[in-house]
Amino acid sequence: MSLEKFSDSRPLTLGVELELQIVSTHDYDLTPAAADLLRLLGKRKLPGSIVPEITDSMIELSTGICEDHADALAQLTEIRDALVASADKLGVALSGGGTHPFQDWSQRRIFDKPRFKQISELYGYLSKQFTIFGQHVHVGCANADEALVLLHGLGRYIPHLIALSASSPFVQGTDTAFHSARLNSVFAFPLSGRAPFVLTWEDFGVFFAKMTRTGVVKSMKDFYWDIRPKPEFGTIEVRVLDTPLTIEKAAAMAGLIQCLARWLRVERPFQPAEDDYLPYTFNRFQACRFGLDALYVDPGSGEHRPLREDLQALLVRLEPHAADLRAEGALQFLRRELEGHGNDACWIRATQAREHLLNEVVRRQTLRWAGRGG
Repeated sequence: MSLEKFSDSRPLTLGVELELQIVSTHDYDLTPAAADLLRLLGKRKLPGSIVPEITDSMIELSTGICEDHADALAQLTEIRDALVASADKLGVALSGGGTHPFQDWSQRRIFDKPRFKQISELYGYLSKQFTIFGQHVHVGCANADEALVLLHGLGRYIPHLIALSASSPFVQGTDTAFHSARLNSVFAFPLSGRAPFVLTWEDFGVFFAKMTRTGVVKSMKDFYWDIRPKPEFGTIEVRVLDTPLTIEKAAAMAGLIQCLARWLRVERPFQPAEDDYLPYTFNRFQACRFGLDALYVDPGSGEHRPLREDLQALLVRLEPHAADLRAEGALQFLRRELEGHGNDACWIRATQAREHLLNEVVRRQTLRWAGRGG
């Protein structure tokens, strides 16, 4: 199988995907209502799409092509409102968060779709443990070679994105001590982690041909990399984010990634290199475990510094690009979180410390997602 052609795409356009929890309004555990939600939404005209995910207690929404932060927020708002209205009719609710805090993975059911059944047959119990919830952000690229350069440039900032978006401290009723426990489930898959270091589509095609010849992969969908090219869209797809608790946070994260991409594309502050990945696994673990309080190893200088400090300096560097992209609101939103309660994992832990009941934490998460307080 040959690698497909990289489609034309307008540089720096955005697409946002969010995987959501469907919960019962009785006990706020996950509930298998994806098919019913999809049926209710089938005739609604929305700017993007709503599709099933691997288990039937989760659902994925996608925007259409977005020009900027405001466009992403507007599309997410319209889709969110349609989803919430349909959920209300069914007597269920929707929530953000990278993991459901107390669901039992063994009770999940694989959604009736051929690809999901194939994944279940291949990965066994891991497929049900994959009832986790992430945000994916697509960035349009002018051509395939530019996409690969951007992919590896963004690799230095994977820890920053993980720490900001982390929202999965609890798994099966237990505080994991991680800010993003969701990514531990992703790392269990054999084709997760980082993409191979190639900077031309021709070289990537050679790698892809070798992988398909082994029979290990059949398409790009089989790679669960932190960032992967999406040739059919003409984008790269950033996949490390936990699903935020609000659409405002989701739009802000997309705006930040757009600013990062523009900075890397316009200023070219460094040339991506294989050595950038020497501290990659360490930095990624630190961000998952400690969130904004992680230690960050600069791949260029080898300097060790607090991730929060590096992130604050990065936001300053991105300000001119945010102005050009009309994304000032995105950076302001994230800066307020940095100076306030921190990431969503901190909010979840603080709410549990106050309420002492994870069911109540999820109830409040559903209110936040619906824009009703919480």
